[in-house]
Amino acid sequence: MNAAPADQIRLLDLQALDSRLDQLAHRRRSLPEHAEIEKASADHTALRDLVVAAETQLGDTAREQTKAEQDVEQVRARAVRNQQRLDSGAITSPKDLENLQHEIGSLAKRQSDLEDVVLEVMERLESAQGRVTELTARLEHASVVLDEAVTRRDAGYAEIDADAAKVARDRETVAAVIPADLMKLYTRLREQQGGIGAARLYQRRCEGCRVELSTADINEIKAQPKDAVVRCENCGRILIRTSDSGI
Repeated sequence: MNAAPADQIRLLDLQALDSRLDQLAHRRRSLPEHAEIEKASADHTALRDLVVAAETQLGDTAREQTKAEQDVEQVRARAVRNQQRLDSGAITSPKDLENLQHEIGSLAKRQSDLEDVVLEVMERLESAQGRVTELTARLEHASVVLDEAVTRRDAGYAEIDADAAKVARDRETVAAVIPADLMKLYTRLREQQGGIGAARLYQRRCEGCRVELSTADINEIKAQPKDAVVRCENCGRILIRTSDSGI
């Protein structure tokens, strides 16, 4: 393949722009906010699940308290009715009177036990409410941390994307004047060689693979016409000859 020396030199400009685009893409992928967002998201999800569990427990405990209070009220109402029957003097049978007095005593014990249950449930309800309040506050803080990390990441994206857009415009300008066949070779080699398709031959060394060419390779390159597109014998990249090539 042959190409004008000026077009080959432009490959170095194009390579520099492509390398800059690769660096910006890597920087975009490697923003520290990515790790922050991942951790903040995991923390937020875990706390959200804890809040849901705590709210469920709070609801269950609240229903348990309502049921316990209803039980107390039922026993208290029955005890009041029995006491009213006793106080009315309507019961004259000694056995019925004894049974009623016994039931009133049993109801008093039952009411006391149920009131103890209500107190115990109230304590658990208070604890559950405190747990929900604490976890909700932590969840709100986690949301703030996550939002701030996302905002910083998006600001980083905007800065990088603006730089990349400018570099991409410059690349289009350079690429537009490079012959199609040379561009095709460069693109293929760039894909095969980790993003570097063309490299300068600097003081007998390929700047793509950093290997110094042998005397035989240098002599072979010297023998090539100025418009010949030469390749590095070691890495296969396009070698761009300049005044600093040492040949």
